[in-house]
Amino acid sequence: MEKIQSAIAKARATRAARSRKGAAVPPAEAAPLDVVQPAPEAAAPAAEPGESRPDPAAVAAAWSALPGFAAAPGLLARGHVVTATGGKEAVPFDLMRTRLLQQMRANNWRRVAITSPGPACGKSTVALNLVMSLGRQPELRTMLAEMDMRRPSLARMLGLRSPQNFARVLAGKDPLSAHAIRIGENLAISTCHGPQRQPAELLHSPTVATALDRIEAEYDPSIFIFDMPPMFVSDDAMAVMGQMDCALIIAAAEATKVKEIDRCERELAAQTNILGVVVNKCRYVEDEGYGYDYSS
Repeated sequence: MEKIQSAIAKARATRAARSRKGAAVPPAEAAPLDVVQPAPEAAAPAAEPGESRPDPAAVAAAWSALPGFAAAPGLLARGHVVTATGGKEAVPFDLMRTRLLQQMRANNWRRVAITSPGPACGKSTVALNLVMSLGRQPELRTMLAEMDMRRPSLARMLGLRSPQNFARVLAGKDPLSAHAIRIGENLAISTCHGPQRQPAELLHSPTVATALDRIEAEYDPSIFIFDMPPMFVSDDAMAVMGQMDCALIIAAAEATKVKEIDRCERELAAQTNILGVVVNKCRYVEDEGYGYDYSS
């Protein structure tokens, strides 16, 4: 227990250092992540000089102890999750992955909130595609946690039948190992099997910060992604946004209004760094190289 408490204390000190280093990106300067060019793969966010990392053997054991899971390829395809094995359809998400890793490394960020101005923008689909793309990078350890507790969808999209409940982890009632699965060797996902009662009150609780620090101390993820609630449906997202290093906004083409994106950027920028904006549910084909036709 003393080792865990010491690791949590170090994780909090590291987060404080990262917060001082990374200044919030003003909304006007937030780069749109839907327009990117191919680039060499970036490494995981580097440790600050003098930063203490968890014991590698203990981290490896913690990951190995998570139950393995393999989603049915047909189910993933029906849900527009196209990045599990790579290929032509995965290219846009792989480009997003590279851009994300470059920015995360440059700022020494680890936690990424994925949200949207309103519902039905496809943020959970984008989150799953992004983490599975990251999961194909063997040198990275990637985690995805479901914080959209009013309308959780990740378990259904994955075909996961076990009754996971990430809310219990945030409340300090259970360890992550009781509510997470491992895909391959380096991707872990924790979902909420059904809607949760009073999610805003939970997300406002101080137990959330402790739980997230404990997860980082035990599992040392390279990238920790959170599928957040939509911004303008409730105050759930803003309740925990201060715990995030940065936020990625998902907008739906021909549905999300520009003024909604602007407002979302302003409100998020008051709490965290803006990583960029992804325009989802759009259809286009590049003249050469690859095509992309995606909707959800």
